[in-house]
Amino acid sequence: MTSKSVSTALTLYRSRTLTLEQAATVGGCSTAQLEESARAFAPTPAAGDD
Repeated sequence: MTSKSVSTALTLYRSRTLTLEQAATVGGCSTAQLEESARAFAPTPAAGDD
C-alpha cells in the first residue's frame, strides 16, 4: 500500500467510480484501512460552520 495508490483509490471511491471494496483492492489495503485514510484526509469544517 503506497500513499499514491491509496490516494487514487480514495479519489475513485469518492467520485463513486468504485465501491469501497473495489477501491481497497486498487489501493492494496483493507476496507478498514481505506476508511481510516478517508477520515484522515476528510475536509474539516471551517470555524463557525456548526
